[in-house]
Amino acid sequence: MSSTPPARQYRPTPGSALVGYAIFASRWLQAPLYLGLIVAQTIYVVVFMVELWHLAEGVIAHPEKIDEADIMLAVLGLIDVVMIANLLIMVIIGGYETFVSRINVDGHPDQPEWLSHVNANVLKVKLAMAIIGISSIHLLKTFIEVGDMTDGVAKGTETGQDYTWEGVMWQVIIHSVFILSALALALIDRMSYHKVAPHEVHDGIPVAYPVAPAGSVGPDAPAPVETGARH
Repeated sequence: MSSTPPARQYRPTPGSALVGYAIFASRWLQAPLYLGLIVAQTIYVVVFMVELWHLAEGVIAHPEKIDEADIMLAVLGLIDVVMIANLLIMVIIGGYETFVSRINVDGHPDQPEWLSHVNANVLKVKLAMAIIGISSIHLLKTFIEVGDMTDGVAKGTETGQDYTWEGVMWQVIIHSVFILSALALALIDRMSYHKVAPHEVHDGIPVAYPVAPAGSVGPDAPAPVETGARH
C-alpha cells in the first residue's frame, strides 16, 4: 500500500515577504496617473464650454448666416469632445478598479453597470469601442467637409484643411483597422470563457445564467451575471 507524501508547505522568509508587499504596494504609483487624467478631463470640460459658447455666439450674432453644414460640424466637434471624455472616464475608473484598488460603490444608485464586472479584457474591448466611436465622428466630419471633390482635391473647407482622395481613403482604412481590432479583442475576451460544470467561468469567476421566462429569447433573455468574488 503506497502512501502519498505530504505536500511541501511554502513558508516565506521575512525578506521575501517584505519584497512581495513592496511590489504589491507599488500599484499605488499609478494613482497619480489617474488623478492626472482627471485634470485632463477638467480641461476637456473647459474646451467643451468654450466651443459651445462660440457656437451659440455665432448663431445669436448672425442668425441670418446660419449654415446647416457649419452647425453640424460644430456639433460633431462637441460630440467628439464628449466621447473623448467618456473614454477618459472608462480609463480612470476601470483602470483604477482593475490595477490599483477596489472602489467601494456597491449598491450606489449611480454605479456604472459595467463596473460590477470590469476586468482587463472588458476594459480593452470598451476602450476599443470608444476609439471606434471617436474615429467615426472624425470620419463623418471628413465626409461632410469633403463634399464634391474637384480633380480629387477638396480645398477651402470649413476647418481650413485640404483633403485628397488618398487621404480620405487612408482615414477609411484606419477606421476599418480599428473595427477589426475591436472584433479581435472581443473574440479574445469571448475565448476566455470556458465551461466548468455546472457554471461557465470567465477569468476564474463563475458566471451564472438566470432562468429565462418561457418564450424569452434573443435580446429579451437575461444576461449572464458573474457570481464569484474577484480577487
